[in-house]
Amino acid sequence: MRAINRFHVLDTIRRHGPIARVEICERTELSATTVSAITASLIDDGLVAPQHIGDLRNGGRGRPRVMLTLNPDAACIVGVKISPYRMHLVVTDFQGDVLSELGLPVRLDREPLIVLSYLIEDGVRSCVTKAGLTIEAITSLSVALPGVVEYGTGCVRASALIAEPDAQLAEAMVARLGIPTIVESDANAVAQAEYWFGEARALEDFVLVSLENSIGLAVMHEGQLFRGALGLSPNLGDLIVSGPDRAAPVRLATIAEQEAIIAGSEDVESLRESARSGEAAQEIVKRIEGGDEGLILSATRAGKSLGLALANIVTMLAPPRIFLVGSSLALGDHLLNDLIATLADATPEPLAGVSEIVVSMPGDAAWARGAAALALRELYGAPWSTTGPARHAYKNGIQGENHGR
Repeated sequence: MRAINRFHVLDTIRRHGPIARVEICERTELSATTVSAITASLIDDGLVAPQHIGDLRNGGRGRPRVMLTLNPDAACIVGVKISPYRMHLVVTDFQGDVLSELGLPVRLDREPLIVLSYLIEDGVRSCVTKAGLTIEAITSLSVALPGVVEYGTGCVRASALIAEPDAQLAEAMVARLGIPTIVESDANAVAQAEYWFGEARALEDFVLVSLENSIGLAVMHEGQLFRGALGLSPNLGDLIVSGPDRAAPVRLATIAEQEAIIAGSEDVESLRESARSGEAAQEIVKRIEGGDEGLILSATRAGKSLGLALANIVTMLAPPRIFLVGSSLALGDHLLNDLIATLADATPEPLAGVSEIVVSMPGDAAWARGAAALALRELYGAPWSTTGPARHAYKNGIQGENHGR
């Protein structure tokens, strides 16, 4: 309960600061005694700084009003977003403001864990240097990638980027950099970015579906990301759906991932080369508009299958809003028309109109910033001492006692 209250106070200051203690009480519904105790501790730890407004020394009248704001220098975080053809990194301060960012071209297709960890290390060191910092100044590292991830242990159970199953990515990064490391699905990272910095800032409940080289799912409920047993992230691409023309059931990924859409073309290799430069969706649109029948069919199938998947999500969760993000949305109406029509047809009548579909196109930096926000969210709820955050120990040791800057 102390950690929860601490998080809500810090997050309120982040969202609304500079802010007075009385307003923190109103927004968090915590007692004045609780807020006073928490903010005093946060000031002692150097996480929050008081600002005096109406100080008599500056010609004001009456008693100075004390406002609270986050200390941006209290921690520095590195967020990383990895896809098959690109890695994007940001360094943020304690408020989540970006100090530096870096995009690097990569080619990742079931690489050994040691190769991926080397690439991440190289990118982290470069981005940190670009921010004018050293590795010793970094409080936490957060890595987001497609696949099935155990948030609590940093184990990647399965990902198209890593050759080994059950890859201990967090352990590998701690060994390389000596920084506490979080590993999360890319869908959860971009959902956190939308919630903290983007179009979902006013929402406590929503669903996000990422449509790229994989199909991810994030569920935000009462401001908390849903995670399954062991902190597992849901992966929508593994959902079983009907195959084309009512064939045997298949996984959604085999119909609706970008690679599956590309496979319908007569010129697959050329489109795969475009994918490596991050321009696959735009090239698919050109081919469709040029009359590529195979691509038209595969895009139609993808849209219909995604519409059915979203109808099931609406049936189970009835979210007020569903965000669609990712590079595949560059297909525009060639994908969305069939998706929206199928969703409308397949949604149960009592739930018609319950869920609003929102198409969002955050850049790679937003996904990486979302990864950093996941680490910040942990730090906001962690007990601190003068040496830094002391978080609960997890299996892989990424959250040891009193690990500080």
